[in-house]
Amino acid sequence: MKLDKDARKLTKGLFQMSLTNGRLDEKKVSAAVKKVIEAKPRSFVGILKEYQRLVRMEVAKHHAVVESATPLDKKTGGQLLASLKAKYGSDLTTEFKVSPELLGGLRIKIGSDVFDSSVRERLARLETQLTHA
Repeated sequence: MKLDKDARKLTKGLFQMSLTNGRLDEKKVSAAVKKVIEAKPRSFVGILKEYQRLVRMEVAKHHAVVESATPLDKKTGGQLLASLKAKYGSDLTTEFKVSPELLGGLRIKIGSDVFDSSVRERLARLETQLTHA
């Protein structure tokens, strides 16, 4: 379902009201959802879906998924975490995963930012260069 201009504007306004000092406030998010459900404006299901998408994207901006081919030792993990928190803020949450298909290196995803220095990605880039040369 595609939202009309007014519904999209309402959704963005709800999202802006859900922020406190640039960060999502759970109480405000809950209150906004309740308000929309009670008022039931035209296309309120679409409004809620768009609002959910905006909230999900905001939450993803503050969560890092770090993938490595082998488990990281505590020192390396700590240094990486400190660097990420310095760049993305101290409220960054992290999730460490082991993905043997990377072969080596790291892949870090924070929101829409992806840093991929894995051997698998480098081999894929090399293959692309060789096939297009």
